[in-house]
Amino acid sequence: MLDIADLIPERGGDPKKVKESQRRRFASEELVDEVVALYEDARRTRYEATQVGSRINAVQKEIGMKKRNKEDATDLLAEKAKLEEEKKAIEDRAVQCEQLRDRRLKTIGNYVDDSVPVDKNEDNNAVLRTWAPPDVKVEKRDCLSHHEVLYRLDGYDPERGVKIVGHRGYCLTGYGLFLNLALVNYGLEFLFNKGYKPNQPPHFMLRNYMAKTAQLEQFDEELYKVTESEDPSTDKYLIATSEQPLSALHDGEWILEKELPIKYAGYSTCYRKEAGAHGKDAWGIFRVHQFEKIEQFLITKPEESWKAFDEMIDTSEEFYKSLKIPYQVIAIVSGALNNAASKKLDLEAWFPFQGEYKELVSCSNCTDYQTRELDIRFGSKKLTDVKKNYCHALNATLCATERALCCILENYQQEDVSFAYPPPPFYLFVSLF
Repeated sequence: MLDIADLIPERGGDPKKVKESQRRRFASEELVDEVVALYEDARRTRYEATQVGSRINAVQKEIGMKKRNKEDATDLLAEKAKLEEEKKAIEDRAVQCEQLRDRRLKTIGNYVDDSVPVDKNEDNNAVLRTWAPPDVKVEKRDCLSHHEVLYRLDGYDPERGVKIVGHRGYCLTGYGLFLNLALVNYGLEFLFNKGYKPNQPPHFMLRNYMAKTAQLEQFDEELYKVTESEDPSTDKYLIATSEQPLSALHDGEWILEKELPIKYAGYSTCYRKEAGAHGKDAWGIFRVHQFEKIEQFLITKPEESWKAFDEMIDTSEEFYKSLKIPYQVIAIVSGALNNAASKKLDLEAWFPFQGEYKELVSCSNCTDYQTRELDIRFGSKKLTDVKKNYCHALNATLCATERALCCILENYQQEDVSFAYPPPPFYLFVSLF
């Protein structure tokens, strides 16, 4: 979330800047005024409680004098009790106002970076660059779709998967499973060789931690809930990406500057309802409820985050170049950014059967939007500090393995409809073919 001070001029903030960012997102600018009004209401209410507190102190002094003089203080004690009740009621109002203020503040998006194309329609995402191997022609081909190739390899069992799970259920089998594991191993090794620390985090998170890392609408549209008891504090949510638990690992931590950047190669199974994708990519394993993903997750100093952002998308590009997969990199329009992202680039790979580029990678710089909510700070505390120093958090897909597998199956399909696996170091089970 943003710093409340950013909305308050007397605290050095600029509400016009926040409104401009909201305008670029095609989101509510009035929300800024609403949060400011709630801030002022809470401040006035707190001041009112302080004034009542001063009256309580004055009455307490009178009570003390009465007692020292051995005089009856019954009326004053009753007045004090009444004032304390009044103060408690005012403080409760202030807390309610502050809670509403903070809830509304969390719905204001991060500052949109100046380089982001301002548009509401994702059809207008800006193509930044394209790449293809010199010997590959990027064109629609008369070939089989990925799921047909996988089926011919006896690489997955959709019928039985759907039988036991329902829509979008599947089982990876034989070569399909080995190819998927090869992508997992290759992706982890690829990042490990670039200084990333592999981490396989928990597959589910407590609600209070998930709330710090996911937008509210994700709870209904994307996340699966696991209820353990009638106590809501024990509710857990299956993760939609390893970014969620990896960021929460450092909740409340104060990191030494010399320890930055922290670079994780997250590996996890991911679970998504895909509630907003009804009928989209309904066949095959491109869009499923359960899949594996290798994720880049970085915690950096603020002044180093944009350099890290460029390096992360470069790393993803290098990975797909090593697989000789044609792709394009696009800048996502401002109206399609999630609240946490200041800027997002996608890498879309070429699918020859469909004759189109499809998303395999998302790379986002969330600056200090997530780390403020998680209270992840760095450096030594100075008396002259006006604001807290929060780290920046970034995330980028390296490889959502089932999706990447779909792309490999189509691109490595031969004219005789046979399948040629990618060259080493990708494939660890070459002898099976």
